[in-house]
Amino acid sequence: MTLVEHLAELRARVIKAAIAVAIGGVIGFFLYSRVLSWMVDPYCSVKHHYQPGSACRLVVTDPLESMTIRLKLASYLGFLFASPIVLWQLWRFVTPGLYAKEKRYAVPFVASSVLLFLAGAGLAIVTFSKTLQFFAAFGGQDLELLYTPGKYLNLLLLMMVIFGLGFEFPVILVFLEVAHILTWQRLASSRRWAIVGIFVVDAIITPSGDPITLLAMAIPMCIFYEVAILIGRFVLRRE
Repeated sequence: MTLVEHLAELRARVIKAAIAVAIGGVIGFFLYSRVLSWMVDPYCSVKHHYQPGSACRLVVTDPLESMTIRLKLASYLGFLFASPIVLWQLWRFVTPGLYAKEKRYAVPFVASSVLLFLAGAGLAIVTFSKTLQFFAAFGGQDLELLYTPGKYLNLLLLMMVIFGLGFEFPVILVFLEVAHILTWQRLASSRRWAIVGIFVVDAIITPSGDPITLLAMAIPMCIFYEVAILIGRFVLRRE
């Protein structure tokens, strides 16, 4: 393919991915109330722990905030719902440069990417209440916990995205092994430096900066690193 043909192929893939995201956003717009109620649960658990009997509703201080929060959450849900199609379009754009035996990894690549992203986002939700408790403990019992939806959801969604992208770590390593850019021997010999690098990077990219979030993200990534070594050693090498 010529350069123009590659650009035309890329444009077609981007358009299909954008349409999928738009459709997912419309679905997310109508699921807003249910999703918001689920995302407020960590705040409610902390609120009831420090201030029993008090309401755990988010406080709106800006007349436009209700609309912007709904649109923002719908856009995030759109990307989430469309992620299988987006990843599939990405894979279809890359596959012409791969050998036939490497193209069969398309389904495992898309499926594992989606499942790992959802697992990371779910872990962010599970640990978020502990993160809120960690910060609320510094203020003591005399401070009433009133969060605005903008700041609360921005922090939670950012943590979900970062955790989800962080859980794509093994997929990237295995892909590099399939492309013969990395080998399991190289990964094994760099294990100590990789673990240090994982903790340093996680300490930088985690938005809350608390030790609970750091450990919740770094420990699974270290495990994923070992899993990538095992896959390269016992699966890819055999093939």
